[in-house]
Amino acid sequence: MRWPIAAPLLAAAVTTAALVLVAGCSQNGALTGVNADKALAMNQERNAFERSEDPPIAAETYFAAGQLAESNGDLASATRQYAEAVRLDPAHKRALYRRATCLSQLKKLPEAVAAWNRYIEATGHDARGYSNLGFCYELAGRLDEAEAAYKQGIERDPTSVPCRTNYGLMLARLGRTAQATLQLQAVLSPAEVHYNLASVFEHQGRKEAAKAEYRQALDIDPQFEEAQTRLAALQ
Repeated sequence: MRWPIAAPLLAAAVTTAALVLVAGCSQNGALTGVNADKALAMNQERNAFERSEDPPIAAETYFAAGQLAESNGDLASATRQYAEAVRLDPAHKRALYRRATCLSQLKKLPEAVAAWNRYIEATGHDARGYSNLGFCYELAGRLDEAEAAYKQGIERDPTSVPCRTNYGLMLARLGRTAQATLQLQAVLSPAEVHYNLASVFEHQGRKEAAKAEYRQALDIDPQFEEAQTRLAALQ
């Protein structure tokens, strides 16, 4: 499964410069002083300007900082930035999604599970959230909960490619090949079904079974380059 990280983006400090205009030009070009009323008004304007505070950092700023951190590979920093975005805007769906993703990649599974559940709630039960929640449960060895999450996602969206694919791959890893095939067939082409089964078998060290599935993929689609490459590596 691919999960679409670094130095925090610090807000630039805004400096204020004192207003130093104390004279203007007369019609004849000579410098003339500012009268007392004008000087007082200018001084009050300057003081108000100097007392003004920097605007608060918005959720989008923290989200952008998280994106920068994530792109630089700093998952921990990205997670903190996304958390700040969510603190300011609890319904910030993109920040919720990226925070859960980073926690999953960091293998902080209990936190990731909680984060995905929060994303699911905020999105009105988005199927992608269930797919990622199921994968986190699977990584944690909580297979019954993983299966339940995948099924919930499929119930929400029967055409969900992530849910069907991840569930099918889990079933294949568990040796439930017939059930795995049914899930994969719902969203993948026949050649892709055999390719994915072959990948699972190859990872498990079942070389002959993997080669058989790669061959079936190529029988269906002779131009399937990835299957050709993987099969050749096993010969």
